[in-house]
Amino acid sequence: MYDIVIVGAGPAGANLARLIGDKYKILLIEKRDLGKENSGHCISKCCGGLLAPDAQKIIARLGLGIPKDILVDPQLFAVRTIDLTNNLERLYQRFYFNMDRDRFDRWLVSKLPDSIEIKLNSVFKGLSKIPGGYEVKYTNNRQEILARARVIIGADGASSLIRKCISGNANSPEKYIAIQEWFEYSDLMPYYTAIFDEEISDFYSWIIPKDNYLILGSALKPGAHAREKYDLLKRKLAQLGFNFNDKIKTEGAYIYRTRKTKQLYTGKDNIALIGEAAGAISPSSAEGISYALKSSLYLAQSLNEGIDGFLERYKEKMSNIKLNILWKNLKSPFMYNSFLRMLAMKSGLRSIK
Repeated sequence: MYDIVIVGAGPAGANLARLIGDKYKILLIEKRDLGKENSGHCISKCCGGLLAPDAQKIIARLGLGIPKDILVDPQLFAVRTIDLTNNLERLYQRFYFNMDRDRFDRWLVSKLPDSIEIKLNSVFKGLSKIPGGYEVKYTNNRQEILARARVIIGADGASSLIRKCISGNANSPEKYIAIQEWFEYSDLMPYYTAIFDEEISDFYSWIIPKDNYLILGSALKPGAHAREKYDLLKRKLAQLGFNFNDKIKTEGAYIYRTRKTKQLYTGKDNIALIGEAAGAISPSSAEGISYALKSSLYLAQSLNEGIDGFLERYKEKMSNIKLNILWKNLKSPFMYNSFLRMLAMKSGLRSIK
């Protein structure tokens, strides 16, 4: 019998476990093997691996410092914005930490107290209500295991089974599929590239350099034509001089786009959601690490006052993220409406040469 079972050891789940691990008996379930270095350079999480300023700020607030072996070359101080719809291009100053996402996640797990029981290579299968709490079913190395807990935390991302168990598909954020491919690339590219093209997606695409590799990714509407749209993007960018010949691997994952604040769902009873499982992710950029760390901090603060009434306290604290998501949605038309984006880019406001 545990006090708390946390499903997912990404930034949200690992940070929560770190912050409350000395107060509660915790079981942390994670489907990846984050306990050892993966072979090769490429990450196993489908993520661009950039720490945006908001993520840097919350990491500072948590009193953490990023080890240098997590960072990769080059560090990025500019965004090259390519608008294929309007045939425009601008460069804007931005500040990102360019990192290896897989190493970042393993570093967060390495910070956990020894008192936490961690089950890697484990897949959550379901939960049921029992007297005094919940029974959780999961598999560890293909062996089925049952665990009981007073509180369940879903930190299991955009395909959250925890969220589905307690709400079905009610008020779920809009779902996209992110496709990323890694390519060998030795030329210098000292910027992060954001690409807008209404023929490809009503969201955006990205190019990120990492050491001797280049990542091309796109957030696409799920369906039979997603791969066709991605291949069309590659052909268009090849005409601009990009080289996508030496492919290393392909990655994919679902991501949420929270367009309405009611799609931000904190949970019910003694089941709480954090990070992207709660819908806490930027609707304008799909940046999720800062929201994962913030929501897990808010839940940790709520649980450190005790289990009784924790969800109401957490919901109140999450109003800060709700307002942030509202603001991001209000500014999104200037990024995703082709006419407004054209006006903004043609003005040259805040761009650099």
